[in-house]
Amino acid sequence: MRLLVFIALKHLLARKRQSLVSLMGIILGVAFFLGISSIMQGSEEDFIKRLVDNSPHITISDEYREPRIQPAEKVYQNSLVSIRNVTPLTETRGLRGYEKILNELRSTPGLLASPVLAGQGIITYAGQEKAITLSGMIPEEIDAVSTIRNYMVEGSLDRLFGNPDGILIGINLAKDLSLSLNDMIAVVAPSGDVKHFKILGIFKTGRGGYDRGQGFIHLKRAQTLFNKPNRINSILVKLDDPQLALSMSKDIENVIGYKAESWQEQSADLMNTLVIRNIIMYSVVSAVLIVAAFGIYNVISTVVMEKHRDIAILKSIGFQSEDIRRIFLIQGVLLGIAGNMVGIPMGIAMIKALSQIKFKPPGSSDIVYMPVSWGWEQFMIAASFALCASVLAAYLPARKGAQLMPVDVLRGGS
Repeated sequence: MRLLVFIALKHLLARKRQSLVSLMGIILGVAFFLGISSIMQGSEEDFIKRLVDNSPHITISDEYREPRIQPAEKVYQNSLVSIRNVTPLTETRGLRGYEKILNELRSTPGLLASPVLAGQGIITYAGQEKAITLSGMIPEEIDAVSTIRNYMVEGSLDRLFGNPDGILIGINLAKDLSLSLNDMIAVVAPSGDVKHFKILGIFKTGRGGYDRGQGFIHLKRAQTLFNKPNRINSILVKLDDPQLALSMSKDIENVIGYKAESWQEQSADLMNTLVIRNIIMYSVVSAVLIVAAFGIYNVISTVVMEKHRDIAILKSIGFQSEDIRRIFLIQGVLLGIAGNMVGIPMGIAMIKALSQIKFKPPGSSDIVYMPVSWGWEQFMIAASFALCASVLAAYLPARKGAQLMPVDVLRGGS
């Protein structure tokens, strides 16, 4: 094998310029593959992190995934039944027996759950009116299922602990109504009830709609405002491992009956878009390495054509067809390894340079750095793809060289 490697290296060095051009193709292909995949993977991880951190992993609501079966359908199970204009009974919506559900959820290791009563309200202030979604929660449990504390720009979440009549609002809503910390606002419920709240904190998540239409109040005050005593309409669940949300939500729904949606299900369209984007990205960056592989094919094909006589001599002194094939395959392997040895450090340098790029998105005052990923998977994919492309590019010329008949060459035949 050492002799075969020596011969392969000699062939490559005999055509230094062409070999160097092919090598540069692999080097640049690996480096650009790492740079582009790092940005794309980093942006995806950043998006999912924001999505997972800012949303509950599982949301249990006072709904059923499938509509209830009507009595007529139960009686006439094997008949064609048409039911029309069925008006559901008027009832106070909410999760029945939610205390028992909460106790069962909280007994599960790696799971945190908190009750919520969400409803719509109208904030009136200085003659202006704005719609808002109010989430009534237990203040001491907000941190367990929400990251809103990280986005507070004025006041604090802790102030809500000791003041049941307090409210947290978004910065966009505060700007629209010219509200400030400690101002008193009136909130009108759909039933017409009015409650006054003191602004104890202002948050800024960076999501315009959320910062304009979301507020947090004490659970007991929400139950009073919406006239739903001892009722909740959803439970927010956070998991130690967010990736388990999809399977665990199905288990929870099978046990309690109520609809349990995971963050993956709620964001299915976005997740599908990310998958399609990754397919496009890997197709584009892989094309760079495929183009570089054609350079290797060209170099090794030229070597085979120029070394007909050398191949014939090697075969005449005892080298087998398999040995000849290995010589030219080794050339592809050497180019692939050398390309990885230089291309991967160049790719690392490119990722570091990209991570230093900072920009300010339109409408934001915060400086954002380019999100990049340092996952080992992309380095393995780049190295493996470059090596495979090099070997495959060398295979056809190697096969052609191995089939060469030494008698025809030495006799001057074609």
